[in-house]
Amino acid sequence: MNPEVMIVAGEASGDLHGSHLVKEIQELNPSLKFCGIGGPELKKVGVELLYDASKIAVVGLFEVVSHLSDIITAQKRLRERLVKNRPSLLILIDFPDFNFLLAKKAKKLGIPVFYYISPQVWAWRSGRVHTIGRLVEKIGVILPFEEQFYRDRGVDAHYVGHPLLDSVQADLTRSAFCKKYSIDPDKTLIGIIPGSRLKEIRKLLPDFISAAKLFQAQCKEKPIFLVPRASTIDEQDLIASGIGGSQAQLDIRIISDDRYNVMAACDAAVAASGTVTLELLLLNTPMVVTYRLAPMTYHIGKFFVKGTYFSLVNLIGDQNIVPELLQKNVTGERISKELFRLVFNEKAKAEMAAGFELVRDKLGQPGASRQAAELALSVIK
Repeated sequence: MNPEVMIVAGEASGDLHGSHLVKEIQELNPSLKFCGIGGPELKKVGVELLYDASKIAVVGLFEVVSHLSDIITAQKRLRERLVKNRPSLLILIDFPDFNFLLAKKAKKLGIPVFYYISPQVWAWRSGRVHTIGRLVEKIGVILPFEEQFYRDRGVDAHYVGHPLLDSVQADLTRSAFCKKYSIDPDKTLIGIIPGSRLKEIRKLLPDFISAAKLFQAQCKEKPIFLVPRASTIDEQDLIASGIGGSQAQLDIRIISDDRYNVMAACDAAVAASGTVTLELLLLNTPMVVTYRLAPMTYHIGKFFVKGTYFSLVNLIGDQNIVPELLQKNVTGERISKELFRLVFNEKAKAEMAAGFELVRDKLGQPGASRQAAELALSVIK
């Protein structure tokens, strides 16, 4: 029987980065087979999915409660596989609270653990860095300042670069994209990207729709709003969360493929905070970044979160490059105002473009997935 590797990715971005990592490992060692938790991207590269990541991908202390049954079932299924098959390696991607529990079990069984894509312990709950140090053999980090942070605290961390540099590119020009989808290229195109989890979509999309209506009211010509659907979300979920009731007033289109071509074609976008903000940056698309947590989660989190910014773009740049709207500031009026400024104010666009260049320089060179694959294989005993 071929040796097995278990990989756990709890959300859409982890699913994507995990699939690239698996492909690189397969090239280096074709004898390995893979199982674990993920989504459609990991499934495409041959990972046997033991549980669907979309059922356990939640953010916030209180949001976890409604998904507790799925989380317990997923843990049980993975633990049983660890005991039965004794994988040669456990690869964990972000998703710390779930993954720490699994890593403890692997440690007891003598299964080596490689952590890829660090939990943001430098931003909040920094005490978890010691937990990581006890549980993992190596950690591959993707943000330039993380390696020193971990090494200063005794963790064997290696900066591999950011995996998005390997994958984010548009292969269609704006005119070719517009022709493919019967879009007037002379119209203003606005991206609406409410996230990859159903709960965050339900919290944010109504305000994004409100912003679209206000933005349209200020425009001389009717703009077109483009929604690149995340692989973890059904189109009907987007329609039910606000798009369906707005299509009579707005020219709003859900596009299920061509994610990067959609984002690159947009004049500006409003997005939920997360990996998508770096994707937009690499595609040179101006953005407004938003997020909203359950009120109790937010108020508790304020006591633990460190730092001035919450978007990855501003965190890496260590300055205010993109506008950030959080909690009660996520309103149609605020979003619309920022979008209008980014589309029609040349100075604002130029300043954001300069900030994007700064972040790109800090992200380094492509090749993260291959470096992470080599690091992961070095951990196998």
